[in-house]
Amino acid sequence: MSNGKEKIAIIGAGLGGAVAGTLLQHAGFDVNVYEQAPAFSRLGAGIHMGPNVLKIFERIGVDKKVIGISSTPSHWFSRDGITGEYTARVPLEGYGHTYCTVHRGDLQAIQCDALQPGTLHFGKKLARLDDNGTDVLIEFEDGTSVRADIVIGADGINSRVRETLLGEEKPNYSGWVGHRALISSDKLKKYDLTFEDCVKWWGPDRHMMVYYTTARRDEYYYVTGVPHPAWEFDSAFVDSSRDEMAASFEGYHPIIQALIESTDEVTKWPLFNRNPLPLWSKGRLVLLGDACHPMKPHMAQGAAMAIEDAAMLTRCLQETGVIDFRTAFGLYETNRRDRATRVQSVSNANTFLLEQEDPAWVYGYDIYAESLKSETAA
Repeated sequence: MSNGKEKIAIIGAGLGGAVAGTLLQHAGFDVNVYEQAPAFSRLGAGIHMGPNVLKIFERIGVDKKVIGISSTPSHWFSRDGITGEYTARVPLEGYGHTYCTVHRGDLQAIQCDALQPGTLHFGKKLARLDDNGTDVLIEFEDGTSVRADIVIGADGINSRVRETLLGEEKPNYSGWVGHRALISSDKLKKYDLTFEDCVKWWGPDRHMMVYYTTARRDEYYYVTGVPHPAWEFDSAFVDSSRDEMAASFEGYHPIIQALIESTDEVTKWPLFNRNPLPLWSKGRLVLLGDACHPMKPHMAQGAAMAIEDAAMLTRCLQETGVIDFRTAFGLYETNRRDRATRVQSVSNANTFLLEQEDPAWVYGYDIYAESLKSETAA
């Protein structure tokens, strides 16, 4: 029901925004994506993309590219961080597509390249939105402005679009930080130890998730969750150190000690979240991903939820057309809120796959196989 005339603007070109742009463009909509960063760089972070996401990537023709650059573990192992005992060996195959662990920057590059040429605009930091009832005026801090019929806020936990809808409110500091480090696999060869493809080491009050980020298995990445009483810094992250890591994981398994010894650079990031929002859209503005349901990263499903949002929002706009955006936004929230809230809750609790369980409700999910629920049926 798209006629190609109505304009859609997406604020934020992270994974959720970029995939939303490509999905909507494939569906025939006129879409532009605006990103505040001057350019994307290959920041040192890994990411999981499960079969629930690869099914969406298949629709836009990038699934094989993503698999080609990724590590594709057969299992998620959970182990006691001190004794090394296995608490779970969860198969990652049999859910309708591939499980990938990959460098976020490499994945981002694929998603940005999938957008139509000339539709991704860098250096566009949002200054103001004015939904006048007929369209939306979007003003950027560089002095430029554009108009669109609807605006999708994919601009993360500190979303300016969310602020326009609900007012300014700082996210909640969770009391946890995450340390992030990339290690060259060559550094690990000297150890007579097995470094598994995808393993989460669990301690009484902290953890370390570890996995390869390339098909070549030449980069091994870890991200932690460690209690930290307060975040005293203004920046998004700060440098950490091998000494700080050693103190945080003193007495833990020899594999964890080897990873810390092999660390050259490590950063420390605060983990924020928000309570479930009372609304996901208002007027011509709608939110997706961390802009409306941020979560701690303990299920490795935060970006996946943004991408599922993008797929569902595209389906709903295809049903109604942009001209009936109110119905589309209502359908979108009706069909996404329960699942996103469930994942948010489980992720924040940090219990997922600690013990043997069936993750089919996460990985086996196919957003295109789900019947759309009407707002009245919800």
